[in-house]
Amino acid sequence: MKLILENKISQDQRDKLEAALEGDGCITREITDAGRNIICITGARVKKGADAYKQLEGVEDAVAISTSHKLVSREFKTEDTRVKIGNVVVGGDRIVVVAGPCAVESRDQAMAIAKEVKKYGAVLFRGGAYKPRSSPYSFQGLEEEGLKILAEVREKTGLGVVTEITSPAQAELMERYVDVVQIGARNMQNFELLKCVGKMSKPVVLKRGLASTIQEWLMSAEYIAAGGNTNVILCERGIRTFEPYTRNTLDLSAIPVLKQLTHLPIIIDPSHATGIREKVAPMARAAVAAGADALMIEVHNNPDQALSDGPQSLYPVQFGDLTRDLYVIAPVVGKQMDFDYLKKSEVIAKLGAGTAKTAAFTGENGAYSHKASLSYFGDDVTSVPMKSFRDIFNAVENGSVEYGVIPVENSLSGSIHENFDLLQEYDLKIIGEVAIRIKHALITHPGTDPGAIKRILAPATAFSQCRNYLEQYPDAELVPVKATASAVRLAKEAGDASAAAIGSSMAADIFDMDVAAESIEDNPRNYTRFAIIAKEYKGRKKVAKTSIIFSTGNKPGALFEVMKVFSQYRINLVKLESRPVLGKPWEYMFYADLEADILKEELAPMMEELKGKSEILRILGRY
Repeated sequence: MKLILENKISQDQRDKLEAALEGDGCITREITDAGRNIICITGARVKKGADAYKQLEGVEDAVAISTSHKLVSREFKTEDTRVKIGNVVVGGDRIVVVAGPCAVESRDQAMAIAKEVKKYGAVLFRGGAYKPRSSPYSFQGLEEEGLKILAEVREKTGLGVVTEITSPAQAELMERYVDVVQIGARNMQNFELLKCVGKMSKPVVLKRGLASTIQEWLMSAEYIAAGGNTNVILCERGIRTFEPYTRNTLDLSAIPVLKQLTHLPIIIDPSHATGIREKVAPMARAAVAAGADALMIEVHNNPDQALSDGPQSLYPVQFGDLTRDLYVIAPVVGKQMDFDYLKKSEVIAKLGAGTAKTAAFTGENGAYSHKASLSYFGDDVTSVPMKSFRDIFNAVENGSVEYGVIPVENSLSGSIHENFDLLQEYDLKIIGEVAIRIKHALITHPGTDPGAIKRILAPATAFSQCRNYLEQYPDAELVPVKATASAVRLAKEAGDASAAAIGSSMAADIFDMDVAAESIEDNPRNYTRFAIIAKEYKGRKKVAKTSIIFSTGNKPGALFEVMKVFSQYRINLVKLESRPVLGKPWEYMFYADLEADILKEELAPMMEELKGKSEILRILGRY
């Protein structure tokens, strides 16, 4: 049962409530969910029903939890749990990739693989120090020596480390050396081990048993949560079936099922599921498409000589190919594959106490710009709404915010010219970019019949992008507003069940509205690219793209001469657009995005040629 506390509960009421629950033999757990303080009560001696607890002072409502997995159920906690591991968050908008060998075989082997997987986008390193094997004669792991090697990997590379615990006796060593402990499939119902990790301070990856149901799996997670450790990540690694062509059958259907049943994040292990190297990447891609929060991939630099699970381990280059695929797939399902995850988090973490760890976006909470900010920064910075693009530029320039998130291009409607003009006007730097899919939803008041809608609020662009869907509402009044999040808020504030809005599902959650229909846009290839701006670069990271502005003389062939330089040095232009020079009628600047770091030493001659053929040349950003 969960007790929803009154917002203005007094300390005296809280003390009396706790005393009453203790007297009833209740085991309690308090959380904040959707802005409300909630107490979950469990325990075999609890005899009172919800009505009895509703009468207690300070309790707004009491709701019975029907599932047997109480603490990990979606009934108890509606918001997704985000498990923080150092600077990495599992369960947010960014796909977390855990990679490494099945077993730690030596210091050199572990360190070499760790450097490779980090280069290709992994943010956590996996490696077994204790290896439960089917045969007593197989390699069983380096034990404590393996844990020491994992700790050194973390120190040298910055990757958090994940390893399997096989006995409660190993708990002290795990606390000392690693960042995440893993319960293997064979130990999913080792209840003494589950109780042990429930008392540990480390997050837990709980693998599904070889032939366990989803309910049995969730009850094992409940054991851990009941012990006090709610930082649990569920790992689907395939179940035993009659099919012999793969080692196990990867149950990807478990992902949407779990998303409905539990608030815990989900990681998929396609390596153990398939047991075949060539099958790992397709299943990893499918897992992300199905909504997985993270992946656990086995990678080995010499899999033919691996001491365990070589046939299912990817070569580092194959792993790199996979992460590039994930970079393309993730935005389709509202997530990001962030190759700068660790470096970005490290830079933000090092910002001084007086520095604003904030990112400004236009609109209000629930806007697509807000979604872009969360996708790029996660929980590392606070997203701050502002009224206009110029407000963002001013705030970044004067230091009241550290970063700005500005839309620069939509795949359907083209460039946002105002922001290109502001980039020309202000001396700020583009330090990164993020692209998100614009998925419009019809948002209504809770319980409203969509057929009863008489007014729909949305920006003009949203109406134009959802024209086909809106044909089923020929008599509805289309009310234009400034932004999608504003549309949802205004529909909510109107208090009229016949008023609906077009906006993001995120806005629906924020304003406690229902999503009546999803993906109502006519063209699903609707993406917006956002630039991240700041006063200066902080921290070094790999540069894949450069944005520049330049101008040429007003003579025939001037632009062609500049383009010829890019061609000569085989630099690919992914964007080229002209804009009027501010204050100089009929003169133009050119904006270009290049797939290169043009400040690389080997491109110095190219830069000299560009300067010679341009009247103005300015680097807007390298990212």
